[in-house]
Amino acid sequence: MKTPFHPRDVLPLLPRQVSWPILNSLNNAADLLPSFVGSVSSQNHIVSWKGTCFYENTAWMEFHNKSGSDFGGGTLHIKVSRAHSWTCMDLYVFATPYRVTWDYYFRSREHTFEIKDWEERAEYEYVKNKGISIFMMQAGMLGTLQALWDVFPLFTNTQWGENANLQFLEKHMGATFEPRLLPWNSNISVDDIHSGDFMVLSKIRGRWGGFETLEKWVTGSYAGHSAVFLKDSEGKLWVGESGHENEKGEDIIAINPWEEWWNFVLNKDESNPHIALLPLHPDVRAKFNETAAWEYALSMEGRPYGYHNVLFSWIDTIDGNYPPPLDAHLVASAMTVWSQMQPEYAANLWNEGLNKRLGTQGLNLSDILVETEKRGPSFDRLLTIPEQDDWIYSDGKSTSCIAFILEMYKEAGLFYPIADSIQVTDFTIKDAYTLKFFENDSSRLPKWCNDADDVKLPYCQILGKYRMELPGFNSLDSYPHMNERCPSKPPKYFRPKNC
Repeated sequence: MKTPFHPRDVLPLLPRQVSWPILNSLNNAADLLPSFVGSVSSQNHIVSWKGTCFYENTAWMEFHNKSGSDFGGGTLHIKVSRAHSWTCMDLYVFATPYRVTWDYYFRSREHTFEIKDWEERAEYEYVKNKGISIFMMQAGMLGTLQALWDVFPLFTNTQWGENANLQFLEKHMGATFEPRLLPWNSNISVDDIHSGDFMVLSKIRGRWGGFETLEKWVTGSYAGHSAVFLKDSEGKLWVGESGHENEKGEDIIAINPWEEWWNFVLNKDESNPHIALLPLHPDVRAKFNETAAWEYALSMEGRPYGYHNVLFSWIDTIDGNYPPPLDAHLVASAMTVWSQMQPEYAANLWNEGLNKRLGTQGLNLSDILVETEKRGPSFDRLLTIPEQDDWIYSDGKSTSCIAFILEMYKEAGLFYPIADSIQVTDFTIKDAYTLKFFENDSSRLPKWCNDADDVKLPYCQILGKYRMELPGFNSLDSYPHMNERCPSKPPKYFRPKNC
C-alpha cells in the first residue's frame, strides 16, 4: 500500500539542525552520480528497472519524422508506476554521443520525451543500433540536491571547505587526520636532500583541494600532487614539478629554486598543503643518473601539464576502478556534457588520448563513440588501454605531475633493466609512492625529519597540521607491465598481486 508520504521525502522541510544530519547519513557525494539502467533503441526493445521512487519502470523508443527533416526524430516512452509515496519523484538523465538532457517524474503514468530532430545521420544510426542511454539519479531529487550541497564546499577556500574535504576523505576512503604537534613545518637542511628525492603533496581546501579530494577518492592515492628535487653542480637545490601555475595562469612543467618554491608554499599557497619528503634509498640513489635526470627535466621545462594522461592513468579495468554507481556509460555521458560545454578542454582531457587508443586522428568525442561502436573495441575497453610513454600529442609529450617524475626516474636508470616494458605515464601517485625506491631505515632519515612529532613516520613530513598517511608506502618491486590492470575501487582499494 502506498503511503501518503515517506519520512525521507519530508526531511528537508524540517529545521536544518534536525534534517541535515539525518540526510547526511542517508546520502553522500556518490549520489551525484547517475546509475545506468539501460539503453533503448526500438519499440521492441523494452528496458525495465526499479527506481528510487517508482518501483516498476519500463522504457522503449519510437522513431518518427514529425518534423519532416532528413533523419527525423523520436519519442522516448517511459512508464512509471508503484511509487513508494505520494511525495517522491525520480530524476533521469538521457544521453547519446550528441546530446545529454534530463527529466523528472512524480506521477504514475506513461511519460514521453520528445526529440524533434536527430543531430545528423550518425546520431540516428547510433540510436537505432545502440539506443539512448538512460541514467537514474539513485538518490532521487532531494538526495541529489543534498549531495550537491555535500560536494560544493569541497572547492571553497574556507574553513568550511577544508572541513568538508577532511570529512569526505574520512567517510569515503577511511582516511584519518591526526593533528600533529607544533611546529607544523620542518627546519630543513638542504645538505640532507639529494637529486631524485620525492615529495608528495596533499591539498585540502580551495579549488585544488576539491579536485585532489575527488582524485584521491577514485584512485586510492593519499596524496594529490607530487614534485621532485634536483641539485645542480654547484650544490644549489631545485624543485621540478608538472602543474606549476605560471604568470598567465597556465599549468606547466617548471624547475624552480627551492627557496622560492618553499616560500610560496609557506606564505602564499591557500590550499593548506601537507607535504611529505620521501628520500631515495641509498642503493637506489647510487643508480640515479643525475646528468640524465637534468637533461630530461630541462627538455620538458615550459611544456604544458599532462592533462592528456590524467584520466587514463586511473582507469585500468572495465569495472574495477569506478566508485559505484559510476561506470563507462556514465563516463561517456559526462565526457559528452563536458565536450559541449568546454570543447577545447575536451581535446586535452580525452579526445587525443582516445584517438591514440583507437588508432585514429582528429575525431571529436561524438565521432570517437560512433567509430568505437562500428569497429571496436567497446568504449569501456578503449578506456583501459594503457597510456604509452612514447606517445606524442599535439602539444608534445604529455606528463602529469607523477608521470614527469617517473619519466625522470626512467631516464635516470631506476627502472633498468625493465624500463622498456613499463609505461610510467599510466601510473597514479599511489603507484609511485608504493614503489620500493625509498629509504626503509628510519635511522638514516635526517635528524630534523619529524623532529617535533610524537609519531615517527617512515618518511619525513615537512609541512602540515595533520599527519600524512601513505598506505602501502615503499612496498612493491617494479615489474614488467606494472600497474596496467589494477582495480582501485573504494573504500578498500584492493590491489591484486602483479596487476
